[in-house]
Amino acid sequence: MPALRSILFWLGFYISTILVTSVLTISFILPFRYRYAISKTWPMFNLWWLKFTCNLDYEVKGLENIPDEPVIFMSKHQSTWETITYQQFLPPTVWVLKRELMWIPIFGWGVAMLSPVAINRSSGKKALNQLIEKGSKKLKSGICIMIFPEGTRTTAGQPTKYKAGGAVLAARTGHKVVPIAHNAGYYWPKGQLHKHPGIIKVVIGPAIETKGKTTSQILSETETWIENQMKIIGGRE
Repeated sequence: MPALRSILFWLGFYISTILVTSVLTISFILPFRYRYAISKTWPMFNLWWLKFTCNLDYEVKGLENIPDEPVIFMSKHQSTWETITYQQFLPPTVWVLKRELMWIPIFGWGVAMLSPVAINRSSGKKALNQLIEKGSKKLKSGICIMIFPEGTRTTAGQPTKYKAGGAVLAARTGHKVVPIAHNAGYYWPKGQLHKHPGIIKVVIGPAIETKGKTTSQILSETETWIENQMKIIGGRE
């Protein structure tokens, strides 16, 4: 039965993804705020569908920690869940992602309509320069940025190494970093079909001031807060 529920969820997920990204693809003439509003129907449906099919819900603490200004969100990355959900409760935010995702027919074209910070990860220092250049422009325009400092999805409970890209952007621009911790990887494990019922916990931390700080200081403060919070949140109940 759990496997069947998960299959039903994925069916609805893929159908909704094709429908919403198709609409986004033809919405290129609209301003960003309208395209963003269209895209929010995707997480809205999928979170409802996830709760209906797999009895998996979530709770968020710390929304009051989000400043009324463009910030750099830096989050734990353990599953597909957070890529679906964050759009529901965060202010308008663009994501840092590998440019190859936008080459996927229909899906990638739809993603491109949300103006992500697309970088060529294989280009080394050039990728960092792309992040700084494109990220700075987004922040100046009043739009927040989402970065996963681990670089890719990680297995829940396993130690990981944080990459400095987001901290470099913060140090260069002076924009605050807002750290986010969650335990979605215990309910929606990386690379697994099955999803466990329960309530995913998300905690948004106090904004970290970055002006006058080095990249190392910003990265260390962000990683320390997230990893300490992960110990408090714990695993699946």
